[in-house]
Parts: sequence; structure tokens; C-alpha cells
Amino acid sequence: MRIAVPLLLACTPIVASTALPYAASAQTEPQSQMQRLSYGSDELQAALYWPGQSENAPLVVFVHGGGWSRGDMGSTIGSTMLSHWQAQGYAVASINYRLVPDATVEQQASDVAAALAYLKRNAGQLGFDADRIALSGHSAGAHLVGLVGTDPSYLEAAGLQMDDVRGVLALDGAGYDVPRQMNDAGRWLRRTYQEAFGSDRSRQQALSPFHHAAAPNAPDFLILHVDRRASRGQSESLAEALESAGTRTQVQRVPGRGMRGHMEINRRMGEPDYPATPIVDAWLERVLR
Repeated sequence: MRIAVPLLLACTPIVASTALPYAASAQTEPQSQMQRLSYGSDELQAALYWPGQSENAPLVVFVHGGGWSRGDMGSTIGSTMLSHWQAQGYAVASINYRLVPDATVEQQASDVAAALAYLKRNAGQLGFDADRIALSGHSAGAHLVGLVGTDPSYLEAAGLQMDDVRGVLALDGAGYDVPRQMNDAGRWLRRTYQEAFGSDRSRQQALSPFHHAAAPNAPDFLILHVDRRASRGQSESLAEALESAGTRTQVQRVPGRGMRGHMEINRRMGEPDYPATPIVDAWLERVLR
């Protein structure tokens, strides 16, 4: 059901991990340690991991955006969003994935699933609860987590099932229905989608969470969007499709307009006065506790 609320990441053991001091913020403990992990042979198949406040803390995995061709997990070091989640007691991981054009979107979704499998398999060594994992992403990352949370082939190829993820948090994505988005987008954005998804409509549909929304899905979705036409329409349509399949889904507009709002939801998440923060806090509390 849709729930109305007020506005307001073939793996080896952990051998390529490096403990580094976490760039502490006011919301993190100074002794917090960051590890760099490798879940595959490519340099970009890597993750950053921060422990929670206990050895059985839930884990929140974050997937960065960047139009499928840019972005890096390093941008989350010291971010308000991840430091806030860690301050709430969660273990946190931020993952990299291979980028277009050197990799395909299919490979990117496979990387997200492989990273999840790696983290889950090494939960005891890392110190979090393998049965309580939420998957989150922003922009292109929101598309990728939506795809992994609706098309079971990616998790199954990594040896996981849909219920290995407690929930999916999608932050202002606009690629949930790729063919529709390519029809609606302006010239610059259409070029970005063309580079990532090509011109084959059947492939575009196969890479669209909207077209995989029939069950099975990850059990719970929170889909947030700002006042941006593409993300609003795509978020509402995906939510409706998930609801029709019986998947618990919450969709919510949060303040912010256009691309400025799109960047703000990523940059300001975790600030106590940012309206999306309590929405996400409540959702994480429900799906992970």
C-alpha cells in the first residue's frame, strides 16, 4: 500500500581491506574506522565500510549517482547522510561500480548485487547483522538499486534472494522507466540515457525497474523525489506498479526544485532540519529494527 507521510552495495575474503581513520563529523564517534574493501578484480569493484555502534548493527548500503558514467564512493567520506546513519547506530557501506562506457548498465547492476553478496558473506568479520540490510542510492544509483530490487536475476546470480535485502531507498531517480524517460527527456539528458541504455527498446525495458515491478521484489521501498518533473512522474509510476504487485511502497515528495533539489537531497540528507531526514530515519527504523 502507499503510505502517506508528512513532508517533512566471484568475491574473495577480506584481503584487500585497509583501515583508515574516518573523517569524523560532529555526528560521528572519533574512534570510528573506515575500511576499503574489494569485492571483485576491477579497481572500481570496491566499497568503503564504516562499523556501527554494535557488532550486530544493521547495515545501510549506499550507491552513488553520476549518470552511470561518473561518480565515486569517495565523495561520501564525511558526508552528512552517511555520518548521520552511523550516528543512528547503523553500519554503513558506500560502493563503487564499473562505469559506462567501459562497462554496461547490466554489469553495474551485477556489481551492486556482487557487493551486497560480499558484504553479507563477510558480515561476521566486519561486524554487522547479515539479516538486516537496506540498499539505498541516489540518481543513477537510485535506478540501480531499484533494478536490483525488482529484477531477481541480479541477486540470484550473486547467490542472494530478494528477501536478503530488507528494503530499497531510492533518492530522486528518473530512470525507472527508461523508454519513457528517453521520450520525455531534453537533448542533454537524452544523450546521457542513450550512452547508458542504447537505442534497443527491449533492452531499455529490461533495464527498467518499472518493467520488473511484478513480484518478486525486495519487500519494502521508500521512493523520495524533489519537485522535478522527470523524477516526480517516474517515482509515482514505479510506486504504483510496486503497489499493484503487493509490495509495500512509500512515495514522497520532499522540498527542492529542479537539479538544485536533486543535488540537495544527496548533500543535505542527514541534516536535522532537512525535511527528508526524519522520513528516512523512520523508514530505516521500521525496516531494520
